[in-house]
Amino acid sequence: MSTYPSEWSGFIRSVAVQRERVQHPNAYPYSIPAVAALLENKLDLDPKVTILVGENGMGKSTLIEAIAVAAGFNAEGGSKNFNFATRASESSLHRAIRPVRNPRRPRTGFFLRAESYFNLATNIEELDREPGGGPKIIESHGGTSLHEQSHGESFLALIQHRFGPDGLYILDEPEAALSQKRQLVLLSRMHELAQQGSQFIVATHSPIVMALPYARIYELSEAGIERIAYEDAPNVRLLQAFLADRETFLQLLLAK
Repeated sequence: MSTYPSEWSGFIRSVAVQRERVQHPNAYPYSIPAVAALLENKLDLDPKVTILVGENGMGKSTLIEAIAVAAGFNAEGGSKNFNFATRASESSLHRAIRPVRNPRRPRTGFFLRAESYFNLATNIEELDREPGGGPKIIESHGGTSLHEQSHGESFLALIQHRFGPDGLYILDEPEAALSQKRQLVLLSRMHELAQQGSQFIVATHSPIVMALPYARIYELSEAGIERIAYEDAPNVRLLQAFLADRETFLQLLLAK
């Protein structure tokens, strides 16, 4: 188990589902095995970096969205000051999930989700057009409209300029817009901020993003939730196998 000085205790120690707040335990999202598992056991989070992995449909985004909303973030992303909504699509899980917090409070924070990032960028522009005379929001995101950059450039601008020390950062598939080279930049930035008192909770498919050696990795599957080693993560094993014997994989995949 990872241990850190008290000043690095993280902000959220664990999350659990309160049974008394669940009206329909057999309906979605509790029909997802990983979510159902939280009815029985809490999910302990690492003080620095917790990674959620697993196939599509196993509940990674559902769980990470619920954690973000329960922590006070907007369901479509942003800081706690954002409250825009283009389509109410979040599950009811956030109403039943309970974060167990440490006394230390984050200085800043952000919920980054790839699927609604365009809406976030648009909302920043809309807010900056409103009269008021205060500092423009975009200045804390690098100063250039996120719509005027490539998806990957705007992601990195956000991470490099908006994210800071002592922050709580919840990321849903941040690799979606990033090349492998830029995923390495993200990994480096996550490590830098983790050493400065920040806590990350990340859902990802990327073997690069999940590679921090001290990260706590959970696999969400039909069996529920299980803590695993990096080497046992399905995407890591698949990529290693493919690169080790690419020709055999292609023969099987492309056989007519």
